[in-house]
Amino acid sequence: MTDAPRIPDDSLTLTNGARMPLLGFGTWQIKGEDAVNATAAALEAGYRHLDTATVYRNEAEVGRGLAASGVPRDDVFITTKCPPSNAGQGVDTLRRSLDNLGTDHLDLWLIHWPGDGSAYVDLWGEFVEARKAGLTREIGVSNFDASLLDEVTNAGGVQPAVNQIEWSPLLHDADTVALHRDRGIVLEGYSALRGGTLDHPTIVGIADRLGRTPAQVIIRWHLQHGIVVIPKSSRPERIRSNADVGGFELTEDDMAALDGLGGS
Repeated sequence: MTDAPRIPDDSLTLTNGARMPLLGFGTWQIKGEDAVNATAAALEAGYRHLDTATVYRNEAEVGRGLAASGVPRDDVFITTKCPPSNAGQGVDTLRRSLDNLGTDHLDLWLIHWPGDGSAYVDLWGEFVEARKAGLTREIGVSNFDASLLDEVTNAGGVQPAVNQIEWSPLLHDADTVALHRDRGIVLEGYSALRGGTLDHPTIVGIADRLGRTPAQVIIRWHLQHGIVVIPKSSRPERIRSNADVGGFELTEDDMAALDGLGGS
């Protein structure tokens, strides 16, 4: 019997009061029964934050995994995303997502990317109405830059609670962190374990010194910055390992070395 992973309990309070765990489980590219099993394995390992999207075409499987896990719905923070092409049909899209996930509300609903033109502005209005109706506790965006964040805020009178963007030590940019914090918008990163991060000599060196995996070092780096991270895997042992980051800390020198990789 393997030891239980030491799950971090770090979380942030979003603009409408929801508590968002900094560690989440991503489900991009995980389909069918793999998605069911991976979701259940993540919840068994101790994750309490699930991330999916309409375009992933796995919301129903994520919902089945949640149901199979036996973990109460109210103990899990659930995010899904709406493509901008569904502007004008946003609430219908959300209701289908809720049916697929087997819940009557989301914890966070995101516009998945800006898309072409300004349809995202109209869609943001639908997001605001969905939050008022209690269909989602929080609303946000993904892949938006500073000007777009400000545009939707000014247009809808409601600021996104979260912006989910590609993020890793190799993409670290202090100005990007600052612009989100100045606006009170939570920065959430995806694809943290891609793009050569797991093989980078600085990351590998820190991992070897600590007796940890490169993935654990990268995930820990996000947590110590207060940035949400959503590693994904369909392998139970990797799912558990990625969550086992509550039992160590990176030093100030480690954090500075990792921050310095931005743009490398």
